[in-house]
Amino acid sequence: MKKLTSLFLALCLVLSLGVCAFAADGIAPEDLKIGMVCIGDNNSGYDIAHITGLETAMETVGVPAENVIYKYNIGENEAAEDACYDLADNGCQIIFTDSFGHQPFTQKVAGEYPDIQFVAMTGDQAALSGLDNLSNAFNHTFESRYVSGVVAGMKLKELIENDELADENYDGDNVKIGYVGAFNYAEVISGYTAFFLGIRSIVENVHMDVRYTNSWFDPTAEAEAANALMSDGCVIIGQHADSTGAPSAVQAYAEAGHTVFCVGYNIDMQSVAPDTALTSAGNDWSKFYTYALQCMVDGEDIPHDWSAGYSEGANFIFPLNESIVAEGTADKVAEVEAAIADGSLQVFDCSTFTVEGEHPESFLAIDLDGDFVGDEGEAIKDGIFYESDPELRSAPYFSLIIDGITELS
Repeated sequence: MKKLTSLFLALCLVLSLGVCAFAADGIAPEDLKIGMVCIGDNNSGYDIAHITGLETAMETVGVPAENVIYKYNIGENEAAEDACYDLADNGCQIIFTDSFGHQPFTQKVAGEYPDIQFVAMTGDQAALSGLDNLSNAFNHTFESRYVSGVVAGMKLKELIENDELADENYDGDNVKIGYVGAFNYAEVISGYTAFFLGIRSIVENVHMDVRYTNSWFDPTAEAEAANALMSDGCVIIGQHADSTGAPSAVQAYAEAGHTVFCVGYNIDMQSVAPDTALTSAGNDWSKFYTYALQCMVDGEDIPHDWSAGYSEGANFIFPLNESIVAEGTADKVAEVEAAIADGSLQVFDCSTFTVEGEHPESFLAIDLDGDFVGDEGEAIKDGIFYESDPELRSAPYFSLIIDGITELS
């Protein structure tokens, strides 16, 4: 009954509007109604980044602030489906869902509302769905991860040169660093690998342990993972998790007399870790949201896959903590960011890493049968692993566990 009711209301909506998301003449900005499904709320750095990006885009395109309906704290379950139905029934012409796990529910509703545009942010199935009104989008977060790793590497180099590390911070010749990850998805693996490679571009002899929380937002689990890594001697802690749990733990550990620093994600962590937070990796989601809303206004199709990075201004790092970063960090960051933007530095240059002792030569990015093994779409060309190539897939697919990194949980 719910599906039939939704289909009837959708038909009535299209007739009453007299225009659909794919009309050649588009939709006037003042008439564009937007729905946004968030896995968290304003307490989550990840959601704040998306909300801020959408609000900036609406202002840029000229869509009134009251033309958006938000659905907060929507889990990666049938609640996402219900939220999408409700937004569609309330007249939204474009609906965004911001978490990977929302995707199957978004896709289901999109199939029942062909005249409404749906975007499953960070998803990976739009091109395979057969739906013209479903899209995926993802920024090149791996690029800002790499840059934040360079910041951490500069600090690590300074600590080594000043003989400030203890025996517990070494595993043989390698300095121990750690990473708090949410899930062992390609998105997280891609990010922590880029972070590691950024550090290793400055300090070659490092080893990184990764601990998973199995949650996108769990301050307690994130703090516990960080504490376990620091107890094992890790001197730098990175993260792909959405709370301030890990940086807060690092700050407390430093206050107890240990030498340790951290790099955050999505928000500036200096307020919770003023003595230890070096910077954070960030995304400017307004670049995509502006593009998507302008497509709606202009009556243009949104492609199945969209991705962008430093060259389009879609990635950045938050302000450096000038009181603790190593001397010369700002200049090094500017150099690296410029090189990434102009393409002269490729984050996943296969000559810079190995897997089981070998430089990878082939990787298929597209999984057609759901077994988590690539079936087509060569990602490595001329020795470069091209991550989030929109010709293949906007969502990350780098899932190689490279030498020098160990997943502990």
